[in-house]
Order: sequence, then C-alpha cells, then structure tokens
Amino acid sequence: MTLKIPEALWDRSYLADLLRRYWKPLPDGTPAYTGSRFERLAGGGDRPETANHFTPADIIAVATLSVDIPARAALNLLEPAGHAPYTSLLAQIPLDLDLAAADDERHIAEGSPAWTLWRTLREVDGIGPITAGKLLARKRPHLLPVYDAVIKRVFERPATDLTFWSDARHALRADDHRLATHLEDTRTLAGIGNDIGILRTLDTAAWLHGKNAHR
Repeated sequence: MTLKIPEALWDRSYLADLLRRYWKPLPDGTPAYTGSRFERLAGGGDRPETANHFTPADIIAVATLSVDIPARAALNLLEPAGHAPYTSLLAQIPLDLDLAAADDERHIAEGSPAWTLWRTLREVDGIGPITAGKLLARKRPHLLPVYDAVIKRVFERPATDLTFWSDARHALRADDHRLATHLEDTRTLAGIGNDIGILRTLDTAAWLHGKNAHR
C-alpha cells in the first residue's frame, strides 16, 4: 500500500522546526529528546567494527527510543549461543545501501536476511516487533526505518503491517525521489547534520508531528 505522508510534513519550515526541536540540546548540554542520540551513540551501530554484532551501546540506543530490553533478552543478544544467527544474518545485510536504492526482494521483503533477522529477534522472549525493528534500524540506519505506534498512526498504516519497509522504499523513489530530496533539503535547512540519515529524519518528524497532533 502507499505510504500516506501528512500534508504538514511537506511544509519545509514546519518540518525543519520539528527537526531542530528534536536535536537541539538543552542549555546544560543534555538532549531535549534522548532519541536524538539513537543514531550517533558510540559512533553508531553501523560502524565497521561493530556492524555485524549487537553491542551494549545498541541496547542503550534502543532505550533512548523508549524501548526497554529485559536483561535476559539483552544477554541473548550480547552473548549468543553458537547457533544464534544474528552475526551471520547481519553480515548479509548491506552496510552502505540506502532504502531508496534497495531491491525489494533481495533486501527487505519476506525471505531477505533483514526480514529473517527481524523474525528471529521476535522469537527472543522480551523482544517484540517494534523492538526488533528498532534494533535493525540501529544496525542499518540508511536501509531500515524506525517504526512504532505513533509512526503507524501518522502514516495511517493497517492494523497488521508487514509492508512498511517496502512502502517507505516506494515513497522515497516516487516522483523522481521527491520525498528523499525534500528530506535532504530540510535536513540541511534544519542544520542537524548530514550524518543523520533521511530515514531518521522522516521517522523523527513523523513521531513529533504525531505527538503534536495527539496533544
């Protein structure tokens, strides 16, 4: 299905204001929103030396997005038994691939390494679909977007949503990459730094917009 982008998120000034508000630190230097550290914490989850295994920093990064991973589940991620496939699956997910450039079947559809890892993580007691998705977004921030209940509501997703990655890819590619270009231009206008990917730009703006609308 089509990713329904709220009209307000096409307003560059409004979108830039949301981004500035999210990434601007408080006067004492601490983050106004802990999620502003999600992508940058400890140099990012996709650093070459840690890209193919989960680290304590990944657990903390996910916590900045209001998701708590129970201790037993965290140990499962950090100290997997020999048969745990996390590393081998992560190694099969391209490190420098943007979602807009991805091939649906090979990279994000059911049966792909990313999809298989998402399903595998969900089998860990204490890790649900939202948490699994945020872990994957931490490890591959340019390929796999953050998703939660607020983003689901803002984009008017179905109750059972198994095509968000694919629909986000289609939205970024549509109309000669209009959405991707809009996000890049607004990120520059907001001055949050080009190291913040356009997927993170999109999900953050959608999340704050959803919070504003809810209030």
